[in-house]
This record gives sequence, C-alpha cells and structure tokens, in this order.
Amino acid sequence: MASKTLFKSIVGKLLPMTNTVNSESAPAYAFSPKHALAQFAATGCMNSTFYATAEDQLATVLKLANQVEPEFVAKVALYSRSKGYMKDMPALLCAVLSVRSPGLLAEVFDRVIDSPKMLRNFVQIMRSGQVGRKSLGTLPKRLVLNWLENRTDEQLFIGSVGNDPSLADIIKMVHPKPATKSRQALFGYLVGREFVPNDLPAIVQAYEAFKSGASAEMPDLPFQMLTGLNLTRDNWKTLARNASWQTTRMNLNTYARHGVFEDAQMTSLITSKLADAESIMKARAFPYQLLAAFLNRSGFVPNEVADALQDAMEVAVSNVPTIDGKVYIFPDVSGSMRSAVTGERKGSTSAVRCVDVAALVTAAILRKNRNAEVIPFEENVVQLALNSRDSVMTNAAKLGEIGGGGTNCSAPLKVLNAANAKGDLVIYVSDNESWVDAKSGRGTQTLREWQVFKSRNPNAKLVCIDLVPNGTTQAAEAADILNVGGFSDHVFEVIARFAEGKLATDHWVGVIEAVRI
Repeated sequence: MASKTLFKSIVGKLLPMTNTVNSESAPAYAFSPKHALAQFAATGCMNSTFYATAEDQLATVLKLANQVEPEFVAKVALYSRSKGYMKDMPALLCAVLSVRSPGLLAEVFDRVIDSPKMLRNFVQIMRSGQVGRKSLGTLPKRLVLNWLENRTDEQLFIGSVGNDPSLADIIKMVHPKPATKSRQALFGYLVGREFVPNDLPAIVQAYEAFKSGASAEMPDLPFQMLTGLNLTRDNWKTLARNASWQTTRMNLNTYARHGVFEDAQMTSLITSKLADAESIMKARAFPYQLLAAFLNRSGFVPNEVADALQDAMEVAVSNVPTIDGKVYIFPDVSGSMRSAVTGERKGSTSAVRCVDVAALVTAAILRKNRNAEVIPFEENVVQLALNSRDSVMTNAAKLGEIGGGGTNCSAPLKVLNAANAKGDLVIYVSDNESWVDAKSGRGTQTLREWQVFKSRNPNAKLVCIDLVPNGTTQAAEAADILNVGGFSDHVFEVIARFAEGKLATDHWVGVIEAVRI
C-alpha cells in the first residue's frame, strides 16, 4: 500500500512550482515582464522603498521596458498616467520610447505629457542620460516645441512654477520661435532677457503690478506663485476662493494659520469645494491623499471641513464594487508596510504609509460590502473589530494603528481553512513579501492554503493588490487569481470586472493591452 504520508493528497501536486525568491529570499512567483512593468509603472515613484532603492527601481524598469514590445511600453505609459495618476514613471517610459520607437512617442506624447510638471519630468529624464541619450534629439525637441506652441500665454506663465528644469530652462533648450509680440515678451521675461513690458500678457502685467505694490488687486494665479508675497488676510481669502481642488486639499492648515476659516462664508465655500464630486474626479485624486489631509489637519481646521473630507472620500472610492456573496479582506499590517507609500525622498517623504493605504482600501471595500469580513495579518492574524457603518476614514484610522511584525501572507487563509469557512472573493492588500511561512516543497504556502480553500469553494476568486514596486507574488496568475498593482481608484474597477468574470485570461495585463494608442 502506498504511503499515506507521502501520497496523502493531490493537494500541492497541481500547484505551479515557484520560480524565484522575493526580497526576503522566500519562495515566490515572478511576474511576466509585461506584468512586472505594469506593476512598477502603477506603484513606483522613483523613490527608495522598504526593499529597494530608487536606483534599483530605475534599473528594473529600464530592463523590463526593453524586454517587451514598444507598443506595450506606450500602453503602460498611457495607463499609468490616465488611470494610475502617476508622474515619474509615464515620463520615463516616454523617454524610453524616444529611443526604441520615436513614432510611438509622437502618438502618445500629448496624452501622457499633459501638464507642465510632466513636461519638466520628461525633459529632466531625457537629459539625465539614463535612457541612452543626453540631449532631446530631433523628434523629442519638435514634440516639446509643439507642446509649447499649443499652450496659451497664460498657460505657459502659470506653468512656469517649478525647477530642475524650469520652464525657462526648457525654452532655452528648444529655442521656440514666438509668433506674437506677447509670446516674445513672455519668453524674454521667463528666461531673463530683454523684453517690452507693455507687450507682456495681461496676467503677467497684473502679477508684476501686484508684486510691486502698484496694484492692490491680486491676480488669479496658482497658489505657489503668490504665497511668497506679503499677503493680507483678504488676500489669503481670495487665494483660497480661487484655488483648485488639489491646492485646497493640500493647504487646509495654511488657510487656518492665516485666518481664512474665521470667515464663515469662506468655510462654507471651502467645504462645498472639497465635497464637489465633479471637482474630485477632475483632480484625479488618490483616495490616500484625502486620508492624509484628514489625518494631518490641525485643530484649527473646522469640523465641517473635516466632514467634507469624509464626504469627498466617499466620492473618491465610488468605484469600489458591491460583490455578490461572501467577501474576505486581508490587509497586511506587518512592519514593512510602515514605509511611505510613495517611497523615501529627502525633504518630501509622504507621511502616508503603505499600511494606511491598505487600511483605506480595506475600509472602502467594507463600506460597500457590509457583510465582508476583515482579517488583518502580520506574523499571525490580528484581532480587530470594525463596524461597516463607520466611515471609511474611521475604519482606516483603526487599521493603521495595529500590527508591526513579520509578514505571513498565508496566515488569514489558514485561519479560514481551520474554520471550514465558505467564501466567494478573497482580497489581499499587501507588499507580498511573505517570509514567515516560507517552507520547502511545491508552491508557496499562500497558494497551498488557497488550494485548500478552493476545494471547499470551487467558484471562489483571489485578488492580490500590491502597493509597492514589486516583481513577485505569492499567488501565481491563474483563471481564479488576479494580481493588480497601484493605489488609484481604478484598481477597484479592475477588481469589479474580475469578480464579474469580465476580464480576459491575462487579467490586468489584458486591461492594459486594451488601451488604445
């Protein structure tokens, strides 16, 4: 008779073999080059993370971008900018295209390089030499010239905020030929050359008059262009009244310091602006940015403004699907999740951690799926009672305060299997760097536990949301397993389509392949 120990079950024999190790040297599955490039493009901010330096990320992305066809690079650039709301990665991919496929770069340039910040990122990357050239070259130079020519004088002046390179630096590089007197004067003004003051665009003349004190009327200009001036309280009110949604979200404490909220009408206006659904969507806001504003507001920011941030959060996560059946959510609260979600950068590291974003995603899904069960994990599962009727902000704050140990991705599934639990959808929100459960044998422990869960729930599906630039997973892609990366609300849309069986067999990569160039 065959050994019952050796042949006790077919469980495990059908699991795919692991083919790599993760950053903790534990068994893992490597993403395909396409999937890995998408993962880095949707989560990488070119800053150092818990497991990788900025230089490591850059080298990995460049390697991956040269392993896939240029068309896919172009589609990832479009996706990461339009759906992932990223800045550095899509600009880098455009720079890669300038070498690999200039024609494709021309086709996607205006849709990816859609703001002065993106233009400066692109030029900075091109001049760095990282993609194999230190100058713009003929076609990229023409694309930059066209970009400048297609903006109004006012748009260029407003876009002149920022350095390394500044818009003035870019103008000096590409030598645009001004078609009007006002454009000629504006270029001279920006680059520090001679110009005719009376030919300057009206907005520049108004700015200079206000700055010199010749006029008391403050022009309608971006926050950054005016805050260095000696502003009165009324000026600050005007600034707040004219500010964009993103600028408003970022400067609540500044408004409080300058007495803006002492005016009830201003408080009402700012409250309405923050909660405006159209403005939120237009701003391409990350839900975690709202969480940051909510958690970091000072005691001088009125309660109604805090309530508006909570209302805005409900809009920002409106893509969260309502899923038929039993849902389990596993937020990773281990120590590595304490790192900044956008990585470490001297002088500008985000206070929002990966664990905060995991908590936010969890709370948002719970909000829409009241019967969902949340099982946080680190080395083991962590007990925490959440009320699905509480706001997303409240539950996210509770989840962000727990945990801190090692990473054991299989722990929550093991608990469900011990209880013979039934379920339809399991969602991990993690960095996927599991190591506590590393064992010899076929597959990862997470996939072994998933197979046991599937034996009771044959129609169940597994979603692994990864929040960091990563090339491995604990659960290999399969018909019932989706790996998706990022922290924009588009992740929820992908999950919804997967849960409904509306994704192609290549899942997230298929979503990107469907992007039209």
